[in-house]
Amino acid sequence: MSSFDPRKLSVTYLPPADTAHPLVGRKYTLTHSDSTAELFLDIGYVFNFEAVNPKVRDEVLVEWKMNGQNQLYLLGKAYVDGGEFSQQTAEYRFNIFNKEMTTALKGMVYGDRQLYAHYPFLLDAPIFVSFDSTYPAYRQIVFYGSPRQYLESITATQ
Repeated sequence: MSSFDPRKLSVTYLPPADTAHPLVGRKYTLTHSDSTAELFLDIGYVFNFEAVNPKVRDEVLVEWKMNGQNQLYLLGKAYVDGGEFSQQTAEYRFNIFNKEMTTALKGMVYGDRQLYAHYPFLLDAPIFVSFDSTYPAYRQIVFYGSPRQYLESITATQ
């Protein structure tokens, strides 16, 4: 993945989702091709688990959630391991996810940029990603800024 190229992003809305609905519970499934560096983003009411390769598990799943103060935020999940990998392999996967998360988030934010035209207040919503692992060192929740940062960084490079 490494650098984000909007021309290599394919976006699919899973009906009945569209550019503005749903908001709370809106789900993103981001997968990619190692050979072509293409990103595939599915947006819907549900995650598109059919797009996930169960042997590789390198997808990023993100959804809009609401906290106790009625504020929206993005919460992502990255599957590091569930006990099937050695600690060395889990560390490698964790490091790759960390390295590539910015590109993944750029793809999601850019791919759903019409949503921000409908709801501009979402541009400043916080983004958190939970790294799921059986190893405590790789089981973390990391703050990744806001959608505005990602959109601004994309437009600055075009």
